[in-house]
Amino acid sequence: MIATSTEIKRVLQTHTRNGQIFQVTFIKRTTGERRRMVCRLGVRAHLKGGALNYDPSALNLLPVFDMQAQEYRSIPLDAVQSARIAGITYEVVK
Repeated sequence: MIATSTEIKRVLQTHTRNGQIFQVTFIKRTTGERRRMVCRLGVRAHLKGGALNYDPSALNLLPVFDMQAQEYRSIPLDAVQSARIAGITYEVVK
């Protein structure tokens, strides 16, 4: 399924709220490399307390839990290339 950046942002934020595992491919802001991540939203088990020092939505980031690294990461929503959620693959067109 083809989606725009705005549509993929909405899909990621609405269809993954129940802790569903999904895969996303994006370009990292720091190095410019392509990254594929299997992750989920809503994980609380690994929190160490405290709050983020920044507002993720202001920076167009989506905080997720990386299932392979077992750590929290942030996905730059403006750099998402594809996402696979509930068996549906979304390809982002710019």
